Amino acid sequence: MKKEKLILVAIDFSKCSIKALEYAICFANEMNSNILMVYVDKPQSTESVYSRRGSEYMEKINKLFEKTIKKYQSQLKGKLDYKIRKGKVYVEICNQAKYSDAQFIVAGTHGVSGFEEFWIGSNAYKIVTYATCPVITIRESFIWNHKHIKKIILPIDSSMETRQKVKFTTELAKCFNSEVHVLGVYSTTVKEVKNIVESYSKQALDYIEQAGVKCERHFKSCENITDGVIEYAKENRAELIAIMTDQEKSPKNLWLGAYAQQMVNHSPIPVLSIQSKAIYDEQVKAV
Repeated sequence: MKKEKLILVAIDFSKCSIKALEYAICFANEMNSNILMVYVDKPQSTESVYSRRGSEYMEKINKLFEKTIKKYQSQLKGKLDYKIRKGKVYVEICNQAKYSDAQFIVAGTHGVSGFEEFWIGSNAYKIVTYATCPVITIRESFIWNHKHIKKIILPIDSSMETRQKVKFTTELAKCFNSEVHVLGVYSTTVKEVKNIVESYSKQALDYIEQAGVKCERHFKSCENITDGVIEYAKENRAELIAIMTDQEKSPKNLWLGAYAQQMVNHSPIPVLSIQSKAIYDEQVKAV
């Protein structure tokens, strides 16, 4: 029996998380997927969840879910369901995604600024770091009138991992009949680096074209690659930017690379973050 496809949405009923749900519905309809909304009850004390206060609180959450399903189920071709978990938000969201074999996670983010940016300061940011599947983060302020993914920006740099996002991004583009802009980016004048970007971006372009997806290639030299990519995406009215997390893991820390960190925190356009193949290849299923 073929397993049903599933997209997981992190939800806390804020406007930001509702925007994430609406964005996910668009993906689910094109990909014939169900949606599982996940709310995490973060313990505030040692008080039992079976206490009177806990019971009333959970009843309120369940009613909010029922109201949300009533409003959005008619917009979704598949099934809209929910799950309530207890614990650390990012841990439980990611564990549920892994348990449900989710295609990817969609989470709303408010972004961070200042010193907080150097730490994992928001749950959306933590989810991107901790998840073993791709994660799409979206701002509440993102304006999306036509409810379709017309353009996807695929930045290609000189790193070895940069091409690993090409396959997943191409599959998404095929679902929406999107146009992919392969954007070769570099912040140096070193010829060897520019040659690598040229080669990698050509490989990406060839792969996408062979998959029957409309695409074009451009290059951008910029002092700050994050700012350059966001500027290009805004100029071309893209609905999604696909990046690698260039992530480092250790027993004590979970860090995103500087580029991914800045992109997740500052992009006004939704960001698809994909971990390197070495981290999640066995867990992630093709779309």
